[in-house]
Amino acid sequence: MNLNEAQKLIGNANFSDAISVTRRDFLTGTLAAGLAAGAGLGSLYFGYGKSVGNPLRVGVLGTGDEGSVLLGAHTPDYLQVVAIADIRPYNVFRAFHGDVSSPSALAARPGLIAKYKWSSEDAARQEVKVYRAYEELLADKNVEAVIIALPLHLHAEASIKAMRAGKHVLTEKLMGHSVHECKEMGRVSRETGKILATGHQRHYSILYDNAVFTIGKAKLLGDLHSIRAQWHRGNLPGNDSWKPSLPGDESLVKRLAGWKKDLDNAKPADMDGLEKKIAQLEAQLSDATLDPTAFGYKQPTLPDGSSRSAMEELIRWRLWNRTGGGLMAELGSHQLDAAGIFVSAMHDNGTKVKPLTVTAVGNRSIFPADRQIEDHVYCMYEYPAPGYDEDKNKKIVVTYSSINGNGFGEYGEVVMGTKGTLILEREQDVMLYKGAAKDTRVTVAKAKDGAPTLDTTESGGGGGGGYAAGGKGGADAAPPSRGYTEEMEHWAWCIRNPAPENQPRCKPEVAIADAVIALVSNIALANPEKQARIDFKPEWFDIASDETPEGIVPDIRRECYKS
Repeated sequence: MNLNEAQKLIGNANFSDAISVTRRDFLTGTLAAGLAAGAGLGSLYFGYGKSVGNPLRVGVLGTGDEGSVLLGAHTPDYLQVVAIADIRPYNVFRAFHGDVSSPSALAARPGLIAKYKWSSEDAARQEVKVYRAYEELLADKNVEAVIIALPLHLHAEASIKAMRAGKHVLTEKLMGHSVHECKEMGRVSRETGKILATGHQRHYSILYDNAVFTIGKAKLLGDLHSIRAQWHRGNLPGNDSWKPSLPGDESLVKRLAGWKKDLDNAKPADMDGLEKKIAQLEAQLSDATLDPTAFGYKQPTLPDGSSRSAMEELIRWRLWNRTGGGLMAELGSHQLDAAGIFVSAMHDNGTKVKPLTVTAVGNRSIFPADRQIEDHVYCMYEYPAPGYDEDKNKKIVVTYSSINGNGFGEYGEVVMGTKGTLILEREQDVMLYKGAAKDTRVTVAKAKDGAPTLDTTESGGGGGGGYAAGGKGGADAAPPSRGYTEEMEHWAWCIRNPAPENQPRCKPEVAIADAVIALVSNIALANPEKQARIDFKPEWFDIASDETPEGIVPDIRRECYKS
């Protein structure tokens, strides 16, 4: 249900009231009955089937932090996990048992045993085969499709090998580590006829889809001219989520000894939880038995010329240029994807609008020389606004910052038009204001031509703007889905219902645009002495073109793609 449908239900009611009706309608009545039957909001909202009949048999390559989130978010009525592959014992443990390090971690990563209500890991392993090297899983003929949550540098290699082995693919974002790799992935998808999707989950967010309607169809913001996006985190030296402990760290050994001592004196009610934490920590320490070089990991070189171990490249892969893509690949790609969705809504022609230019600066001002990536990035993009072909002054400017050291504002987007402002926060809340006024309550009224328009009344002692779908619509309002579940459901449905029109919302032609933007931004960040302003070339976004920003011609016959 979008904003237009909500309006039909409630007429000219206050916008915040309108959305609370919309939210309740999602969560009660016939839709709640659909949920009880196993159908998610995604199937009802986006229009794909409530199940696929015969669940897609899926293998998951990489069950670390993100892979375990996907394990927790998948719907067994659409896909059945029959195999996993990970070289780390720690990740295999979490895949089955969940992440017991904290209540929030366990909620995001509940594990397969809880997901399928198996009695034990032994029972789970009767249903799920476990492989170390992902190539071994690709040889499993029972696996129809794979979800890839490996480090970024392996996305292209694993995807292409999987498609050539007859598997459909859903890979985590970013699509690939370089533009030529993304084009190679897209070409092999076309060659093999296998569906390739990329996990930019905002394409499956009901909240973002309503925002798109607000911008594009309803035109409530007027002419869009500026978007400000950010992802700020409080990471500091000694407390860095991208620098997890290595299995030989003395702190882990001491923690294990302390927990075991606590277990001797624990109350019966506390013993189960403590035993689970001990088992998870023992699995993490057992990673020390692994030889990462046997799986292609190398010793990264630090800015001061010293080197780190291959184990560090494996476990802290986001910190290195060879294995990761820094802040733009891991965080910025999400929000530049969202910005592109909003700009495209203004054009309303069914295609994703590409940026014209990027200017970027970055630095490492918080962390010492213990990584290759920046800890602060600031980027500015120019997009064409409607009418740009006739008047080159008509542009939409998108600014983006991602920093460590201060998490103020967390992450979200502020979308500004000539009539209103839309604020999206943490993929959870959307706030709509008329103009820039935060002290006025928004009402959705009808203009003389019957189209929706913004109106305001003095807010008095009330709150600020109204809330769009997913906002604070009362104590019974569930938080909106971030889109992980829906992207996997729709991918499985497209595979089970093959037709030219049944394609993932983030298919290769869409995903490559997000990759080009993030990767070209990294090129600009790598040239601070030039204060690089880079013009995007249309050919970079074309899978069939050999033009790439890094100057490497795509080649699907590369040695690394051979089984």
